[in-house]
Amino acid sequence: MGGLVARAFRNFNVESRAHKVVSQEKPKAAPLHPTTPHELRIQNAAVRDKVYKKDDHLLSLLREVYVDSTDPSPVQARKDVISNQQEERRLPKQTFKHDHFSILAIENIPKGKISIIEALTVLSSHKRQPETWTAEKIAEEYSLELKDTKSLLEFFIPFDVKIIPPKDAKQIKST
Repeated sequence: MGGLVARAFRNFNVESRAHKVVSQEKPKAAPLHPTTPHELRIQNAAVRDKVYKKDDHLLSLLREVYVDSTDPSPVQARKDVISNQQEERRLPKQTFKHDHFSILAIENIPKGKISIIEALTVLSSHKRQPETWTAEKIAEEYSLELKDTKSLLEFFIPFDVKIIPPKDAKQIKST
């Protein structure tokens, strides 16, 4: 029912409304850009003639220039570009101090970083001999920052096993 009412209002007096819209005056077009004055056209013509006129002196200088070049083959040039890009993207290599774990062989480790194997080795060495393996010596040996090395030794404890005895009175005491 609502569609009938809407259609009735939409179609009410359609013909007269259409005549009213069609009979309205059309908008005027924007004015065109003013043309260049006659004096400027003459001056531009003089400049144009000067630009397009051949200069014998410049032509003679140009004839004396000789360029001889040989381009490498496109395949070889592309290979050179790719190899240069790969060299630039590589990280600086650092060798392992201990190679006990050949399974986890990582090839590229940047300077200032260590692998997990080296971190575990450093931590166990420091735990066994703290006087010998100080933070300064470890930082120097593995090219690390001293601040990071001290934080590593203080906060990273991977294999610290603590056995807390139960509070049971019936436990067996070792002699």
